[in-house]
Amino acid sequence: MRSEAAPQPDGLERFASAGKGRGLRARRRFAVGELLLSCPAYAAVLTVSERGSHCDGCFARKEGLSKCGRCKQAFYCNVECQKEDWPMHKLECASMCTFGQNWHPSETVRLTARILAKQKTHPERTQSEKLLAVREFESHLDKLDNEKRELIQNDIAALHHFYSKHLDYPDNAALVVLFAQIFSSYIDLLYPTEDRNDRLRDSYFFSCDCRECTTKEKDKEKLEICKLNDPPSAETVKDMIKYARNVIEEFRRAKHYKSPSELLEICELSLDKMGAVFEDSNVYMLHMMYQAMGVCLYVQDWEGALCYGQKIIRPYSKHYPSYSLNVASMWLKLGRLYMTLKNRTAGVKALKRAIAIMEVAHGKDHPYISEIKKELEHH
Repeated sequence: MRSEAAPQPDGLERFASAGKGRGLRARRRFAVGELLLSCPAYAAVLTVSERGSHCDGCFARKEGLSKCGRCKQAFYCNVECQKEDWPMHKLECASMCTFGQNWHPSETVRLTARILAKQKTHPERTQSEKLLAVREFESHLDKLDNEKRELIQNDIAALHHFYSKHLDYPDNAALVVLFAQIFSSYIDLLYPTEDRNDRLRDSYFFSCDCRECTTKEKDKEKLEICKLNDPPSAETVKDMIKYARNVIEEFRRAKHYKSPSELLEICELSLDKMGAVFEDSNVYMLHMMYQAMGVCLYVQDWEGALCYGQKIIRPYSKHYPSYSLNVASMWLKLGRLYMTLKNRTAGVKALKRAIAIMEVAHGKDHPYISEIKKELEHH
């Protein structure tokens, strides 16, 4: 069945790009910070790591949230947020009670359950689908390798395991298509051309031929080598890049079974080894510093986290676009760390830098910006 055509927003045009899929392009000039498009999320879930510190309904970060009286695992600002979230939370509440601490479906599984529920209650096109209906998403089924197909079947099994009371399931073939449609990831602009295109091919099945990818003009800065009297050979650099890619993958897998101290050791050893060839501003160094910072935050080693963050922020500001939310996020982390460590002057400065970027990227009336401004007032 053909989907109803979506109206085109002012100044924007949806288009088809041969071999790459659908795209969105501007038909007029937009000012920096001007709103291009706004629509509510079709479905959303709060990650497990944020539970208890953010509202499950509106996602606001707050202290003193109230628990769901039944499952004790969902948290809300107030009764209004709880009532608004109930159509989605009821998919999980009984299951949370039954499984207790053994309730652990992935975010992908949880999101899929919510999409299925939304499709049942809202079969018509929603406000979230101004440009593209969920049913129009590309699945790339013919291009999925065996590993991805196996992951999808594991997710389908988890969906049946954790969601049985309040969810009507389509057949397995339809579930495979739905999971394939949301089996994607963001491509981080930080990485060199070859890495970005590898990730594009893996997630979206095409290569980019934009000017930056064609000229590779930013790769030299991103792969900066130590300035030594006896510079490393091309072969040494090539071997270190290979090592860096391997250790990044090793760390990604290790996060599922190693302790924080073991993870931090991987970061420190890899940084020490790569530092003999790479400058601190090299993106592979930055990647492992970011992971180390994350571990420090997890174990509440605020000074360790701050040390890594201070090394990261300047190269981030150079490698990322001017109004990148990756840079804003790092300023936000630094601001909160400074505040925790009683350095209010540096904390205020960092938080204001985060706000300045977010006001352009998110808009001045975004609720998240209001939250950060309240943080500043309370300090």
